[in-house]
Amino acid sequence: MAIRITSRRSVLATGAVLAALAAALVWQGSVRRAVPREPVGLFTTLPILWAESGDVGDLISSRAERHWARNILEQTGPIVPLDDLAQPDRLAPLHRIVIAQPRPLSPSENVALDRWVRGGGHLLLFADPMLTEESAFALGDPRRPQTSVLLSPILGRWGLELRYDERQPFGEHAGKALGIAVPVNLAGSFALEPGSACVLSGGGLAADCPIGKGRVLVLADAALLEQDGAGALRVEALGHLLESAFARP
Repeated sequence: MAIRITSRRSVLATGAVLAALAAALVWQGSVRRAVPREPVGLFTTLPILWAESGDVGDLISSRAERHWARNILEQTGPIVPLDDLAQPDRLAPLHRIVIAQPRPLSPSENVALDRWVRGGGHLLLFADPMLTEESAFALGDPRRPQTSVLLSPILGRWGLELRYDERQPFGEHAGKALGIAVPVNLAGSFALEPGSACVLSGGGLAADCPIGKGRVLVLADAALLEQDGAGALRVEALGHLLESAFARP
């Protein structure tokens, strides 16, 4: 399947930036009591914490554009970067983790993550079968975000199958999941395995899964997290997902 992705790497309009900041402030005030400020683990190949650049100087420079989603995550709690889910000393202190378009997990990482969730961990997972955000790095470059998420073992363990319809047209539009509008583009969909305890919404765009003492909230798309798409809709959608995944019962 050939997909043509039109360039969208452009400077954001001032109005969009102001709208995003205003929405972030509104979200922060509305959920401060529902989502306590505790550390949040982040495991991702997306350039949320570090700018995507082939130059080390630009990577650490204060001139690098700060990802809007990082601001939202930091309002929820201090971010703990994760690069290996099989390290028990890294997962044990955390009660909340965001995994966004991760690299393939090793068998030991699958076991460790499943054990962490079943022990009471809350996970917000973005699993995109066809990532549409552009990258500065070519296909095959290990620095490039994961193009197609490969999480079948752990998703199957939780009673989910991720599917992708190649016939769908390219183009961002508003999907509906968990009662809110979510920007999506070439999204996947979840189907339930026999005996699954998950509840689907948005025609399978999202799944809410009680797993042991913990919970997994998963979205079959990651267009919401695109760096150049900061705006009120994205800020509100991410804030709602974080609130839903992490709010205490």
